Amino acid sequence: MHSDDTTSRRLQEALLLERRRTGDRLMLDDATLAAALDGSRPLTTGERAALQASPLTARRLRHLALERRAAAVAWRGSRGVLRAASSGTPAALVTEDGWWTLHFVDAGGAWRAILQLAPQAPFAEALLVARAPLRVADGAGATILTAQLDADGECEAAWPFAAAPGDHLQAHGARFTVEPLEADTP
Repeated sequence: MHSDDTTSRRLQEALLLERRRTGDRLMLDDATLAAALDGSRPLTTGERAALQASPLTARRLRHLALERRAAAVAWRGSRGVLRAASSGTPAALVTEDGWWTLHFVDAGGAWRAILQLAPQAPFAEALLVARAPLRVADGAGATILTAQLDADGECEAAWPFAAAPGDHLQAHGARFTVEPLEADTP
C-alpha cells in the first residue's frame, strides 16, 4: 500500500473514531459484529446503515477487530513434556499452558496423532477463523504433524515414525511443541 493511501486511511479512521453523537448507543450486538468480522454472516443493508450512523458502534467494531488480531498474534507456541513416570504410550499429553492436547490412537498397529485445541484458549477463535496451519514437533525438532484445525479445533495425521509415540518421544527429549506454521514454510 502506498504511504499516501495509508495516511489517508488512518485519517479517515481517526475522524470516524473521534466522532461523537448525543444519545448514541450500540446499534448492533457483539455477536453480529463478530460474525461480520469473521465473514460468517455479512451485515444487512440496515445493519450497515446502523453501523455508519453510530460512531459508538463503529468504535466497538474496531475494538473487537483489534482484540481478535491481538489474540491471533499473541500466541507463538506451546510446549509439552512427558512426565518422568510415563511408560509406554500415553493416551494424551497436554501442553504446559493447558491449551493443546496431543492424543495418540492405535488403529491396528498404525498410530495416529490428533491435536486438539482447548476452546478456552484466548486465541482459539482467531485460530479457528484463520484456519492457521500448525506444526507439532518432537523434542529433537522432527515434525510429528502439520495441518490446519478443523471446525472442531482438531487436526490429525498418521504417526510418522517407526517407534510407538511414547518410545519415540522419550528417545527425543521427552517433550513436544505446538507452533504456528508460517504460510511460506514447507
